[in-house]
Amino acid sequence: MGFLVDLIREYGLGIVFLNVFVEQLGAPVPAYPVLVVTGALEGASWGRLGLLTAVAVAAALAADVIWYQTGKAYGHRVLGRICRISLSPDACIRQTESVYGRWGAKSLLVAKFVPGFASIASALAGVVGTPLRTFVLFDLLGALIWVGSAVFLGSLFASTVESLLDVLTALGKWGLLLISIAFCVFVARKWWQRQRAVRSLRMPRISVQELAGLNAQGIHPTVIDVRESMLYDLGHIPGAHSWNSPVEKGKPAYDGLLPRERHKHGLVVYCDCPNEISAARVAKQLQRAGFTNVRPLVGGMTAWEAAGLNVEADPDQVVDAQT
Repeated sequence: MGFLVDLIREYGLGIVFLNVFVEQLGAPVPAYPVLVVTGALEGASWGRLGLLTAVAVAAALAADVIWYQTGKAYGHRVLGRICRISLSPDACIRQTESVYGRWGAKSLLVAKFVPGFASIASALAGVVGTPLRTFVLFDLLGALIWVGSAVFLGSLFASTVESLLDVLTALGKWGLLLISIAFCVFVARKWWQRQRAVRSLRMPRISVQELAGLNAQGIHPTVIDVRESMLYDLGHIPGAHSWNSPVEKGKPAYDGLLPRERHKHGLVVYCDCPNEISAARVAKQLQRAGFTNVRPLVGGMTAWEAAGLNVEADPDQVVDAQT
């Protein structure tokens, strides 16, 4: 354990850069505690604290720009892959879409404080066409707030942090074991959250090929897109209804689907989430409301496009992501 503490003291800036960069790419490797510890070790020098902040912000910005460019190049298909890397619950995509759809680039100011949000928000900014200059400005400010708060806390409680490090050093290999156990518990908890969500939403699904086959036979189930309106406008399955279309205040989202008799061929719900989590949750809600034959679409919009099937778009209605 003493070796690791000496390593942080000697190569703290390099370790911080690598840690922040990897975390912002989506890996489940928390960087905030390392920033606090390094801030405590560098607390005696304002120059070193400034350098530490600059290095961490640069690492965060570099990773976020990579996701931004990836989202711009490959579209919404990258969103599901980020959740798989990060081990965050699959609903993180839906939550990020909702927040970014409401606040746009301003949401990047607090994105890094929400686990799983920053990477997806960066890719989503590229997907919806947020200008690079706007993205960099808000992402840079957000990184400064995030890094600055950690470094400030570390320098403020430097004596407490150093005392804790001394205890861990005294414990030797047992201190290292405690840290290893804490990390394993963190990763296991993320994995368990995902598995629990998947199991709770098991239900019959329909494949892209089955849906396309039904349409070819003149059988048209009601198709519902549960993604945010900005992604629906960029491209959706022909004839699909947006779950997030404005409805009268006080009424449930499914109110626009009434009467139920119109949906004699059933309802198909789709999203972009791994394991169709968001679509399955909406499908469960519709079932509780009395709708029958409701099935999530396996693979969602990504699978539909991968099959080479037609996509409708309303580019003139895209939410202004520049604000």
